[in-house]
Amino acid sequence: MRPRTTTVLANKIIQGDVRAVARLIRRIDDGDPEVIPELRKLYLHAGRSHVIGFTGSPGVGKSTLVDRIVSRFRGDGKTVGIIAVDPTSPFSGGAILGDRIRMQRHFLDAGVFIRSMATRGSFGGLTRSTADAIVVLEAMGKDVVIVETVGVGQDEVDIAHSAHTTVLATVPGMGDDIQAIKAGLMEIGDLFVVNKADREGAAKTIRELRTMLEMSSERYAADGWMPPVLATQAANDEGIDELYQAILEHRRFLESGGGEKLWKRQQTRVYNQLVDLLKEHLLGRALQKIGDRPALAGIADRIVAGETDPYSACQELVERLLGEAKGDSQ
Repeated sequence: MRPRTTTVLANKIIQGDVRAVARLIRRIDDGDPEVIPELRKLYLHAGRSHVIGFTGSPGVGKSTLVDRIVSRFRGDGKTVGIIAVDPTSPFSGGAILGDRIRMQRHFLDAGVFIRSMATRGSFGGLTRSTADAIVVLEAMGKDVVIVETVGVGQDEVDIAHSAHTTVLATVPGMGDDIQAIKAGLMEIGDLFVVNKADREGAAKTIRELRTMLEMSSERYAADGWMPPVLATQAANDEGIDELYQAILEHRRFLESGGGEKLWKRQQTRVYNQLVDLLKEHLLGRALQKIGDRPALAGIADRIVAGETDPYSACQELVERLLGEAKGDSQ
């Protein structure tokens, strides 16, 4: 059994050891509770990277966009860490796609670290382990950390809580995407990309996005940043320079005015990470007290039988747990 206080991997990661990074992220992805001492030490060395989130529905070309943007950062001498959040296999529990084949030309680049992580059925497309992996790559010393989400459910909102700059990608002809954006996702995008812009309907999609942004112009004016809508053809490397410059411009915007906006973004990241940690730890302790799945299954049987309802059952469990916690503290 590993000593619970070990920080051997953390020390190596701070020195840039790639194997140590891979080992710790694997343990994080496996839910190993003994990584906490390592993360505590690494957190003191994190917080200096530019965290960029790429999100959007499957098939919009996020991996190709990321591949092209990584090349731009490397051309400027910046080191990059990539976390690709993939759907979880229902059989193995692992990421289905594995390390993205579209990024394979970066695998031999010592300045780029790529890791796929599984959603493991969490709400939205991100998990708390993703936030921990970001900390690891930041502590490793990466100038830029890019998180590419699976692009389903509520992951667009999740990534906005973890990134400094959020790039929301779509393609022409995906009406459902535009409807989803109208439903509230406009608020989390710092940059909007219409990829595969050579397709029919690209001009219409760009026009709709810009119109929707203009309808919220007062809010953006108060913030000081109007998200640009950019056209790209990532497969042909077209429009990527403009996207890269827009990402850099957003970082400069966050750092302007004494860095107050960057501070707020970082505060949002930390707040949501803390809430996720509380949820995980409190739920874990609660399930342990209740008796985990067998006990809950018994309560579910009572609900199905009409003996109680989910709301009353939940209230009873909470009161019981709070009563036990009060008794333990006395």
